[in-house]
Amino acid sequence: MFRTLASSIREYKAPSIRAPLYVSLETVMECLIPYIAAGLVNSLMLNASPSSLLRYGAVLCAAAMMSLLCGYLAACECSLASCGFARNLRADLFRAVQRFSSAELANITPSSLITRLTTDIDNVQDAYMMLIRTVIRGPLMVVFSCTMAFVTGGRTALIFIYVLPFLCAGLYTIAYFAIPLFRKLFVKYDRLNSSVQENVSGVRAVKAFVRGESEKARFTQGVVSLCREFTNAERIVALNNPLMQMSMYTATLFILYYGIYRVITTHGLAINAGQISALLVYGVQMLGSLMRMSMVFVGVLMARESAVRIAEVLQAQPVITSPVDGLREVACGSIEFEGVSFTYPDGTRALEDVSFRVDDGQTVGVTGPAGSGKSTLVQLMLRLYDTTEGSVKIGGHDIRSYELEGLRKNTGAVFQTSLLFSGTVRDNLKWGNSDANDDELLEAAKTACIDTLGLDTKVEQGGVNLSGGQKQRMCIARALLKKPKILMLDDSLSAVDMHTDGLIRARLKEYHCTKVIISQRIKTVKGADKIIVMNNGRIESVGTHEELLASSEIYREMDSLQHEAEI
Repeated sequence: MFRTLASSIREYKAPSIRAPLYVSLETVMECLIPYIAAGLVNSLMLNASPSSLLRYGAVLCAAAMMSLLCGYLAACECSLASCGFARNLRADLFRAVQRFSSAELANITPSSLITRLTTDIDNVQDAYMMLIRTVIRGPLMVVFSCTMAFVTGGRTALIFIYVLPFLCAGLYTIAYFAIPLFRKLFVKYDRLNSSVQENVSGVRAVKAFVRGESEKARFTQGVVSLCREFTNAERIVALNNPLMQMSMYTATLFILYYGIYRVITTHGLAINAGQISALLVYGVQMLGSLMRMSMVFVGVLMARESAVRIAEVLQAQPVITSPVDGLREVACGSIEFEGVSFTYPDGTRALEDVSFRVDDGQTVGVTGPAGSGKSTLVQLMLRLYDTTEGSVKIGGHDIRSYELEGLRKNTGAVFQTSLLFSGTVRDNLKWGNSDANDDELLEAAKTACIDTLGLDTKVEQGGVNLSGGQKQRMCIARALLKKPKILMLDDSLSAVDMHTDGLIRARLKEYHCTKVIISQRIKTVKGADKIIVMNNGRIESVGTHEELLASSEIYREMDSLQHEAEI
């Protein structure tokens, strides 16, 4: 996990190294200051000359200024390193998601990915900042302060050694009970994000069904549950502060009591006032550093779970990958399914022994009841999934022999859900061909009967300001701009009126490519060269409109019901 995340540091290795170096220098200076101050105190008690006191003062000022400068430089380098690391990590995480196939996206929900790209990376960024600064500073301060304490106070400094095991045992106990609670927290974060996402995207349905209050109650319940879990975790983690305070005050009391006792009984020969003052400062520095480290410890506990979740995405190996030296061009638009069976990752059997062939330039219609496996055919042809059994061939070659980018550049697909992006009509159409000029955009728009909108018409996120039919027609125009050898329309005329449906199909006949039209509307597929009727994941029958009316009971029933509905 650490190696995976560390690969995102890249060009920020230099500031990541410089920051601890500056921190080390800052720590050395801070540890020297009490030692110099102890000498100053002893000089004052011995009535030293003004020039000697000035020298001590000058050295103290120089050490303090050096410490301040190193601290400032460390903060600058630390900020640069941590922010740069987070930037690279976000980019790497987003690129990893782009490589995912539908199988990986089914395992990690969109709301969980959003949490990982935002909250989790923020946690890791904060932890990294603390690791290259506070975590370096803390142990160094403890080691240097402890060393200087022994140099200054001798055996009196043993109190610090006795306190450390007690602290370590306490911190380990806190971690043992807190980590499982933090793990649960992130699952609840994902659910909460999912709830927000569902409500924002489905706000019209929420209002139409007057479900606002119940959705508020559901969200509030989730927030309360998250708050309760977070409070339980924080109650455990909060114990580290009193633990540190108790250790610090115990050590301070011991130093004061034992130190003063030694001063009185030895008349200042074994230890003097300057040494006691230095010991107290070293004690504050040491235990103060441990206290800051304990705060870092809390942040790292949370960041650890975030790091695991981020590494899970970065380390995920996509099931579907491009072959080495794969084919980049599709020779023609022929399609062939040979004994194809397919089961979704959740165990749902979608297709069973499906075989058919479509020649280059043919138009094939696919129809059948809902849930019969029609849309799965498109997902297999785009290689969003791989077949469980059998093979799919395009252009005479198994689609697994194509580079993914080459395969998808030569195929155009319009799905049931019409997805548009914020911008203009022009911006959305150029997803099909970024180099297309306005004439080409207008030609594609005319073919899809969407040319009346205008290229500069504003499109809101998801196309919420457009009708369902307008969105579907824009997606068709966008697919046409790819000039694909195979065009797949997956129920993408369902929101279009029958007159416009007929116009689009008539204009598509002039567009040379293989067309796969999936629809439950018989009128949409009846003009196809051949029609495939699906039922329960199998091909029930294949033929023209007239042949199927005579031979297929399912097709005949669908046609009859739709004809009655029109009357």
